[in-house]
Formats: sequence, structure tokens, C-alpha cells
Amino acid sequence: MSNTLGERNKTNAMRGSDNGHNSARRSAVRTILNREAMSTPTVDYKQTPLAELFGQNVFNRQTMRKLLPKAVYGALVKCMDYGEALDPSMADIVANAMKDWAVSHGATHFTHWFMPMTGLTAEKHDSFLTPSAEGGVLEFPGKLLVQGEPDASSFPSGGIRSTFEARGYTGWDPTSPAFIIESVNGKTLCIPTVFCSFSGHALDKKTPLLRSLEAVNKHAVRLLHLLGNKTVKRVICTVGPEQEYFLIDEAFYLARPDLINLGRCLFGAKPPKGQEMEDHYWGSIRERVLAFMMDAEAELYKLGVPVKTRHNEVAPAQFEVAPVFETSNVASDHNMLLMEVFKRTAQRHGLRALFHEKPFSGVNGSGKHNNWSMADDQGNNLLEPGHTPFENIQFLVVLTAVIRAVHKYSKILRASIAFAGNDHRLGANEAPPAIISIFLGERLMEVVSSLVEGKPDQKQAGKSVIQFGVSTLPQLPRDDSDRNRTSPFAFTGNKFEFRAVGSSQSIAWPNTVLNTIVAESLDYMATQIEKLTKEGLAVNEAAQKVVRQALTEHQKILFNGDNYSKEWHAEAEKRGLPNLHNTIEALPVLVEKDSKEVFAKYNVLLEDELVSRYNIMLEEYCKTINIESLLTASIATTMILPAAIEYQGRLATTLVHTKTAVGNVNLTTQEGMLRELCYKISSLKTSLEILESLLHGSKEEEETDPYAHAQFYEHKVIPSMNDVRQIADELEGMVDDSLWPLPKFREMLYIY
Repeated sequence: MSNTLGERNKTNAMRGSDNGHNSARRSAVRTILNREAMSTPTVDYKQTPLAELFGQNVFNRQTMRKLLPKAVYGALVKCMDYGEALDPSMADIVANAMKDWAVSHGATHFTHWFMPMTGLTAEKHDSFLTPSAEGGVLEFPGKLLVQGEPDASSFPSGGIRSTFEARGYTGWDPTSPAFIIESVNGKTLCIPTVFCSFSGHALDKKTPLLRSLEAVNKHAVRLLHLLGNKTVKRVICTVGPEQEYFLIDEAFYLARPDLINLGRCLFGAKPPKGQEMEDHYWGSIRERVLAFMMDAEAELYKLGVPVKTRHNEVAPAQFEVAPVFETSNVASDHNMLLMEVFKRTAQRHGLRALFHEKPFSGVNGSGKHNNWSMADDQGNNLLEPGHTPFENIQFLVVLTAVIRAVHKYSKILRASIAFAGNDHRLGANEAPPAIISIFLGERLMEVVSSLVEGKPDQKQAGKSVIQFGVSTLPQLPRDDSDRNRTSPFAFTGNKFEFRAVGSSQSIAWPNTVLNTIVAESLDYMATQIEKLTKEGLAVNEAAQKVVRQALTEHQKILFNGDNYSKEWHAEAEKRGLPNLHNTIEALPVLVEKDSKEVFAKYNVLLEDELVSRYNIMLEEYCKTINIESLLTASIATTMILPAAIEYQGRLATTLVHTKTAVGNVNLTTQEGMLRELCYKISSLKTSLEILESLLHGSKEEEETDPYAHAQFYEHKVIPSMNDVRQIADELEGMVDDSLWPLPKFREMLYIY
């Protein structure tokens, strides 16, 4: 920005407060205009090449190979790659090496880093220093690496234990590497762990994910061996989560109580310019934002998080970052780290990163596209169709297993992404609808149709090309199918993209569900093929028959068209596909018989563990809506109503003075403005009284069944909150701009 333009903007901002109403909103604008951008990068890539920076703060294989005895390193690799149990006697050796490495990097403390059912990460720091009679000694025995004992009393348990039963355990997860977090005054060694109760019940999101990965491995390897691929020893699930988020200036953030407490705006009229010009998507990244991105990426590189892409997303002030694929467990840990690093780095740049699914009504919300696939220990992607997918029996069996899983358990998959934040996004013309369906693309749909009909595939092998009609431009190979951005579960070349995951949620739970239902389907496919081979059919013939039967039964989940259209909703209903519109409709699925059976059968969640998660999610929903409703009432009462009433007083005073000064003059227009304003103020007050009455009633509902309590919030409180917001947003368009207390969307989305 030139000095002349900058000074002009500052002057204009100052003029808005000359009337004595120096609101937090205008103060925020002045702060932003006077803010100096951070010009010193976290890392100088000339001094520290990117390849050297990556994994610098990770106790990775390269480091372990150097520091551990060969036998210990080999055992640890087998544990990580093949799930073999690690000899407890080796824990002291690993712990000592890990401690020496961390201390050499400046770490003074260590922590077991885990993911309780809050949806966030948790940590309790302990010093390496142990005082002795002769002075301080740095100690980190194997027992402290393997097991920790935090106070579990205040973490959500969903009724799986009494609140007075405080003991909980964290246990080292050797499949996810330890790392060092740098802070202003020190460094801390973080050890990824599981978290369980005294009784051994899982109280976290990692334990079920690890169990689901074991289930997939067991039945995928069994299936591949059955199909003749005898050399495979292990199959993993790979995930690459694309992360969408918003950035706004910290001064605006601090002037919005709703953003501080909830991460989304409870009030705000749609901006005159939103995303309709389509000029933000993949546009040039602003210098200040790029500086933040590069600093955040540098921190993530040190932590071994393989962030790959960055770009402007479709809504103003919205952006996206995406990593390279990793194993599901590590990808889950890294995504949690990414959100933490982004939040911390944004503050250093005077910004705030928002991960809520719908921070700003009227513009696109944010999701987390969960790109999922499976790979064997030889590096082969099991969802790679090759040039002749019709003849690739292994691919067809695995693909069919996924299709069957998503169709048979679509309600559970829908429940995995059900929570209050995602209710604002799912089903709108910006995100996949609540109806779960699968997009395969034109080419694979042809293959499926041929298989179902028992006809040979007519498509010739080889890819077509795109020709631009310009001699100097090269021909580009054309993919077999286009992409479908409206599909909740889309095949995109060699993976499935689960697009309905919320931007703020941990990917651990959706992937746990996805892995579990796919494991059940792989088990089913293998069992059916085994039965037919025992009856005398050749393996390939048996596999083709099972594939044809499964696709015939489950093809109704396949849809290549526009998932947003009314026609599809009607068609989906005809097909019998469930449409669970919101969290309250989706969550009860988790405690249905089929859900309990599939999770228990594959040892992912015992019945009481699953029920506890249902209770936690219901409680979280109620707490979220309760906070939103209390804030709605507070902001409307203490900020919006006073501003509207003051403007009302100004209008009334102006009318009186005008009549006194001019006499009998036509003031119909001004009187109409005052009359309309008075009506809106009265309507806002009435709607607030209704909301507050409901909030008093919610305390009585709380004593009833938890599900009834959640229904009360869904059917009564949320509509009442929406009524308050509608009137308040209308007032925003009427009240003198200099009086409006909250930063407006047109400012937050464009001034940063």
C-alpha cells in the first residue's frame, strides 16, 4: 500500500470517530491500518535448506537409526510397520535416546500428548530434572515413556465411569513419532499417546482409530492373499486431509464476543460483496497472508508435517492448506498439530485463524476434505484402477467392498460428521448434502454397469487427450472422469474424498468409522469368495461373482449428478437412501443395534464405549447451543439494542428540532424511518424475551432424557436465536454506521 493511500485510509477511519463514539469496531480499523507487517521470516531458506528443515524437531527414523542400537531400532521399525509388539525391556533404551536427543535440542520438559473426547489435544508437562542430594539429574526412564497417569476426572467420559473416579492412563503410541514443540522460553518433548480409564476403556479418539486400522489390516491382507497376492504382509489406510480456514485481523476478532467464545459470528448482515465475483478463489495471495502461511509452514516442516499446497479458497478471507498422504494415524495427529500451529502463528502476525464450519453467514463455510485410500507394504495403492480396471480383479473387489460399506452403513458414516458446527454447512449449496452417496465418474460407472449386466467392457484402454487448438500448446492427458464437487464421497482417481468432514473436527473419528465399516466389508467379500472356491469355482470366477452380486445390491448408492439439486433429493428418497438432516437426527444411529454390532465385532469400540461417545456428542451439542444462545441474548441486549435505541433518539431529536426550526414541513419520510426503527427495536426486544424464556425452560429440560434436551435446543432454542439474529441483521442496515458496535462482514472479510 502506498503511503498516500495508507494515510488517506487512516484519515477516513479517524473521521468515523470524531463524533465521540469511539467504538471498538472503529478502533479495530485504526489498529489494522497502523499495523506493521512482520517482515522477518521464521526461517531463512538460504541458511537452512527446506530438506534440512523438514523433520528437524521429530524423533524420526533417521534420528532413531543414529541413536538406537541396531536391534532396538529394528524392533521399533517392525512395531511401526507391521504392528509387532515391542519388547518392554527396550523401553529404557528408547526413552534414554529420546531424552538425550530432546535435551540436545533445548527441551527441558516432556509431555504425553493425547486426544481426549473434547476434540482438542491435551498435555501435562513434566521436567526431565530430578533433584538429588548431589544436585540435579536428568532422568527419563522407560516407564515414563510407556505410561503416564494424568488426572482424568474432568475429561468427558459419557457415563463410562463416575466423575469421582479420577485415574486415567496415557500409553505411548510408537507408530506416531515424538516431536518437540518450540515456545518463546523453551522447548517441550511431546510423545503421542492413547488415553484410557482405570478399567481400560478408551477415553480418546486415537485408541479406536488404531483399533480400526488393525481391523482393516487383518481383513485386507486376508483378502489379498485369497486373490493370489501372497507377499503382502500389511495394509494401511492413507489419508490426506485438505484443511479450509478463515483469517481475520486480531483487532476485529477481539471486538466480537461471539468470535472469541465460539469462533463464529452470531450476528452480521450479508456483505454487499461476497464471493459472487469469484475473484478470490486461487487468486494472488496477499503479502501479509503469505507471510503468515510461510511462517506456519516452516513450523510444520520442523514437525515433519508434509504440507504441500496453499491457496485462496472461494470465500473472501478463506484459505486452504493440504498435505501429502500419510498413514491414517499420523495424518490425524498431524492435522491436529496443523490447526494448533496455524492458530499460534496467526497471533504472531496479528491475525486469527478461524476453523469453525460457518464463521460468516452468507458466504461459504469450511470443510476438511478427507482423502482416503489403502496401500500395501510394497507401496501399491489398492484403489489404483490401472488402464484396464475391468480386468483388475483386485481393484474391483476392493472398490466393491468400499461401495458396499458406504451403502450399508451410510447412516453411521453420516453420524461421524454430525455436530453443531457442521449443521450450518451440510446441505447448503456449498458443501455435500446430508444424503450420503458415491461419485465414481463416467468411466467406472461404465465398468460397474458392465459388471452388473454381465457384459464385456467396451472401453478401449488408454487415456484420451485434451487439445487446445493452439499449435504451441502441448496436448494434456485427460483423466477418465471429471470431478464432482457436490458429492459427499467421491472417487478421485485412486482414492475416495470424504468431503463432508467438518473443518474444526478431528479426522480421527470419521476415519475410525470409515475404516471399521470397510473392514466389515472386506471381511464379507473374503468370506463370500472363500465359500464359492470351496464349492469348486476358481478364485477369479468366484471374485467376479461376488463383485457382481454386491454391486447389484448396493449400486443405488452411486450417483454421478448434481447432489444439490431437488431432483436428486427426490430420487434419493425413491432409492431409500437416508437423509439425516442434522445432528439430532444423525446421532441416535450410533446406539442402534447394527452400529453396536459392527464396532464390537471388529474390536473398535465396546458397546459401553460407543454409548459413551453418543452421550458425549449429545452433551457437546447441548453445551454449544446453550453458549450460543446465551451470547446471542447478551450481545443483542448489551450492544445491538443500545446502538439502535441511541439512533432512535437521534432521529427523534432531529425530527423535533427540524419541526421547531422549519415549522409545518413534510417529514413523512423521516417519520417513517423512525416508525420502522421503533418497530424493529420492539420486535428485537420481544424476540429476546422469548429466547430468554426458553433458556430458563432449558434448565428443566436438562433434568429429562439427554436426547429430549438436545431436541429442545434444536426445535425451540435455535429457531428463537435465528429470529433474534434476523431482526438484528435488519437493524444493522438501518442504524447509523458510526453507532454500530460490531465489526461488519464487509470489514472483517476484506480488511487484513
